[in-house]
Amino acid sequence: MQDKQQLIKDIEKTVAFALEEDIQTGDITAGLIPERLAGKARVITRESAVACGKQWFDEVCRQFDARIKTHWQVKDGENIRPDQTLVELEGPARSLLTAERTALNFYQLLSGTATICREYATLVRHTSVKLLDTRKTIPGLRTAQ
Repeated sequence: MQDKQQLIKDIEKTVAFALEEDIQTGDITAGLIPERLAGKARVITRESAVACGKQWFDEVCRQFDARIKTHWQVKDGENIRPDQTLVELEGPARSLLTAERTALNFYQLLSGTATICREYATLVRHTSVKLLDTRKTIPGLRTAQ
């Protein structure tokens, strides 16, 4: 149970840092959207990959604006194909526009890492090779990667 609590704390901390760095003084583009306008969005993939990063994506939405609702169409670890819908979102249009950049940064990075790891695992599955993680990760994203 301690590991799960540590993971949650790490995700919260990492996302808070990313939002602070990414948004800084605000999002000029989102400021062009009427404040009370509700919106919907759909995230699709352009390439085949392994889905990964749902917890980080959801945490970005939660921290930025808890009114953003996510409706996932895929699970982490699932193979995804080009043009497949990954998640549908709804909430304040300004918030969707601002949060999506940080949320997608996490999701793309982690899905890319998962995809490469799956490729390597597939290449050696018929051998006695064991793939191990290392500390060769991006600082601040060690737990995520």
